[in-house]
Amino acid sequence: MCGIVAYIGDKEAYPILIKGLKRLEYRGYDSSGVALINSGELNLYKKQGKVVELENFAEGKNITSNIGIGHTRWATHGPPNDINAHPHFSNSKNLAIIHNGIIENYASLKKELILRGHKFESDTDTEVLIHLIEDIQHVAKVNLVEAVRIALNEVIGAYAIVIISKENPDLMIAAKKSSPLVIGLGKTDEYFIASDATPIVEYTKNVIYLDDEQIAVISKGQELRLIDIKNQKVTPYIQELEVQLEAIEKGGYDHFMLKEIYEQPISIKNSMRGRIDANKGIVSLGGIRDYEQKIMNANRIIIVACGTSWHAGLVAEYLFEDFTRIPVEVEYASEFRYRNPIISENDVVIAISQSGETADTLAAIKLAKEKGATIIGICNVVGSTISRETHCGSYTHAGPEIGVASTKAFTGQVTVLSLMALSIAQKKGTITDSKFRQVLVELEDIPNKVERMLKSDKQVRYIAEIFKDATNFLYLGRGYNFPVALEGALKLKEISYIHAEGYPAAEMKHGPIALIDEEMPIVVIATKHGNYEKVVSNIEEVKARSGKIIAIVTEGDTEVKAIADYVIEIPATEDALSPLLTSIPLQLLSYHIAVMRGCNVDQPRNLAKSVTVE
Repeated sequence: MCGIVAYIGDKEAYPILIKGLKRLEYRGYDSSGVALINSGELNLYKKQGKVVELENFAEGKNITSNIGIGHTRWATHGPPNDINAHPHFSNSKNLAIIHNGIIENYASLKKELILRGHKFESDTDTEVLIHLIEDIQHVAKVNLVEAVRIALNEVIGAYAIVIISKENPDLMIAAKKSSPLVIGLGKTDEYFIASDATPIVEYTKNVIYLDDEQIAVISKGQELRLIDIKNQKVTPYIQELEVQLEAIEKGGYDHFMLKEIYEQPISIKNSMRGRIDANKGIVSLGGIRDYEQKIMNANRIIIVACGTSWHAGLVAEYLFEDFTRIPVEVEYASEFRYRNPIISENDVVIAISQSGETADTLAAIKLAKEKGATIIGICNVVGSTISRETHCGSYTHAGPEIGVASTKAFTGQVTVLSLMALSIAQKKGTITDSKFRQVLVELEDIPNKVERMLKSDKQVRYIAEIFKDATNFLYLGRGYNFPVALEGALKLKEISYIHAEGYPAAEMKHGPIALIDEEMPIVVIATKHGNYEKVVSNIEEVKARSGKIIAIVTEGDTEVKAIADYVIEIPATEDALSPLLTSIPLQLLSYHIAVMRGCNVDQPRNLAKSVTVE
């Protein structure tokens, strides 16, 4: 959710922090702030609004420093304002902290600290944590590192924190639990800390991903030291970043979302690279190879995910049941662990997350592991927590996704899940060789068809202009394209703030049809495969009530064209692969409507990219 960036070294910290915060702004943009140590003073500057507001506020102030911490906030406790913005001071103002996560027992801790004379300025849980650390430091008469360790044993919840001290100006302490934190190793005595790799990649490729309940102690002139909250020494594991700097820039596009929509021919190809050879009839996912037998013998597959990833999971339900004949259940990760689910050692759980850090999905993974299930991860970020907490899995390799509304991550997830279902089906013998090869040939050609699909942008923009002022949308689909209807509605809600609902087309007459009138745009996915005749009947039902039909049809279609008000064509493909094409015009439609309505496409209100709190 929130974005953390910190620097200690020989360079000027402030420019690094500001640039890092701008790159992390997709994680939260309610407010931002920095804390810097200079000449024995701990200076704190923070401001409600975007990072540019902070820049303007700090102009002309004392920002010269070689050590600093920065934060961009997505509000959880307390409204977005200057006071609740991070960083936060301790009671004496000798310590400053930035925090991503939620301290669940902050209220009881705050009550005790108030009784001991602490005065709080903000409504945040974060301020309680730094007060607690300082209180322990003084009462127990221990050094700052030990005080942090003791405090983290007392708090309940999730955290990624970085702390600096006026009294120890060459010291920086970082720790994490359930919220991501990565440490970049620069030149000698130079370290970068961030919520993800985007602020770091410009300076170094060598990083350490902190594991849960680990504390990093960084001092100038000394090697980084890692301990856990039980005070056990940990050996750092250094990895090399795969992210390229140009991948996190707009590259000439007006918005990251538009860039990421247009990257899908490449991102889908990268999701398949080295994993498929249609000519030889080969699908190989090395990340799950050791667990293929377990998947084939599974009593059922449980898919856990949130938001767009949940919609990819719904597509996977059709794929796995169709091809592998293994029963599949798709669960909202946020509900999964709270209903006492029945899980056995013969179950396989697939956890899907773009960031690999989604708190609800991680909680579902933990529960399923405790029950003995085999856990497979599908995520996009190398080194993320889900990639480390699962038994096996596959990266989507879609590249960094900066736009809050997910686009290429969705198609990357569906691509990998398609490969996985096909691979298991072939080995299990539940798909004929001819069908297997037919689908593989089509899958290899999907990037080319997406490239063609993107040429419909002019037509989509024309439709967007007509319906940009609508107050409600209805999205209808059947079979493989029912999840796409849900995803299309979500995209429109996320970035244009228009109310939209996705429905199975046949369910429309069981309630939603009451909403239809001449003002209601209805987006219908009506491709040639997948109950085409039934969908045509559903369109006729809408037309009889004067609804405005926007139809996604297969190239060459004449029947739907004759009755729809507006049509967007997609290339013909296998029904099972159609979501990889039908989702594209819906992404473009949402994008253009949002732009025309003057919405902030990349940073829609109230949303953050990586949801690391429950």
